[in-house]
Amino acid sequence: MMLSRAKPAVGGDLPHADKRKKKGRKIPKLEELLSQRDFTGAITVLEFKRHVGEQEEDTNLWIGYCAFHLGDYKRALEEYENATKDENCNPEVWVNLACTCFFLGMYKQAEAAGFKAPKSRLQNRLLFHLAHKFNDEKKLMNFHQNLQDITEDQLSLASIHYMRSHYQEAIDIYKRILLDNREYLALNVYVALCYYKLDYYDVSQEVLAVYLQQIPDSTIALNLKACNHFRLYNGKAAEVVFRGGEGALQVLPPLVDVIPEARLNLVIYYLRQDDVQEAYNLIKDLEPTTPQEYILKGVVSAALGQEMGSRDHMKIAQQFFQLVGGSASECDTIPGRQCMASCFFLLKQFDDVLIYLNSFKSYFYNDDIFNFNYAQAKAATGNTSEGEEVFLLIQSEKMKNDYIYLSWLARCYIMNKKPRLAWELYLKMETSGESFSLLQLIANDCYKMGQFYYSAKAFDVLERLDPNPEYWEGKRGACVGIFQMILAGREPKETLREVLHLLRSTGNTQVEYIIRIMKKWAKENRVPV
Repeated sequence: MMLSRAKPAVGGDLPHADKRKKKGRKIPKLEELLSQRDFTGAITVLEFKRHVGEQEEDTNLWIGYCAFHLGDYKRALEEYENATKDENCNPEVWVNLACTCFFLGMYKQAEAAGFKAPKSRLQNRLLFHLAHKFNDEKKLMNFHQNLQDITEDQLSLASIHYMRSHYQEAIDIYKRILLDNREYLALNVYVALCYYKLDYYDVSQEVLAVYLQQIPDSTIALNLKACNHFRLYNGKAAEVVFRGGEGALQVLPPLVDVIPEARLNLVIYYLRQDDVQEAYNLIKDLEPTTPQEYILKGVVSAALGQEMGSRDHMKIAQQFFQLVGGSASECDTIPGRQCMASCFFLLKQFDDVLIYLNSFKSYFYNDDIFNFNYAQAKAATGNTSEGEEVFLLIQSEKMKNDYIYLSWLARCYIMNKKPRLAWELYLKMETSGESFSLLQLIANDCYKMGQFYYSAKAFDVLERLDPNPEYWEGKRGACVGIFQMILAGREPKETLREVLHLLRSTGNTQVEYIIRIMKKWAKENRVPV
């Protein structure tokens, strides 16, 4: 859409006596400033005229026009609303007011103002976009039929194609316009963005380079270049632009209802900040239409389901992942395979998870999130040796302090006959509910694997923290197990001293009988205890 220019009310030079003969001191004409797109200068002139009482009939319309093109939509809204209070106002003010409301995300107000405007190409384009926003297919087709083969109308049509994921159709329109208007450099960014959406990242880079040669500091183009680098190479190549999401809360919230990607990016930001509830609040009412929206809604549902222990949310996530991964357009793409892996992960079908993860493993070398999921799937299918190796590749300190990571790695250590390393994981933790859970895992898994020494140590701490009879029984069994291993020569005799120390810390009446038997054996075999 492009704002309509109301009939300019441009004053001439200052009176003859006030003219400055000195070169450079002459006040520029409004027409000159507008033709140079110097909207700040134009507003300055218009406000000066208003201040000294020389304002013309359409001064407020011109100030609104300039403010709009400077991105100051609130100022433009104020000027246009004031203009509508005049019953003899220029009728074009209504379509300009409608456009301003649209850019502020005030779609209902935009539609009301748009219908008050006289019929024009701009009005039709505005209502065309609003029909898309309201998901009104009937109105959309009506306004579509009114579009003509002129640049502004075709650009509007291309943008609607883009928002409806018809990327090739949008590319065709942009390329056709570029053939006759090579000076429209920004269209190269739009074409590059469409190719990015089609996963043609190398083609996107080539098209984008045309624009960056002329405008090397464009924020949007540099972000798209970073996204292409991320897809083609790795995150390190792109992080210069992304900066870990700095400033996201300043930039994204005002754009949530204006730019569709802003809502999705803000959801991603909240997820990375572990604020799952805020992410859910933003996306819960979004009706997904693109694979990216389905995937993100699935990720948020899975995260919320894990946080709340909600089976319903987990089921919704699994269905979204299955829908994307099973679709004809996505089944052979990496995101589609990731979705199927996630679907089977939630269903705990880890053999199937590995089939999909192995199919794109080479694209995620040293990717912490991929390795986290891959290691869990390996361990869950009994391949704890490879599981341990992959867990140890993870670099993220945040991830390595996560209980899921610690518990799975501890289990791998135990299954791989390295119980001491599992015990050391516990020792590094601060006392909490999670450290208590890890103790239970070590105690029980070590017991199952016949690693009775560390099982006894874990049950001993559990018993001190919670005098539950089950913990005594576990410790008793583990201590007897160690004694049997000493008798069989599979454990050093000196270990008996520590076993007796663990037993003496228990107040259970059975302990004296067990200690008496062990001490008798130690005396007979000259083992100092």
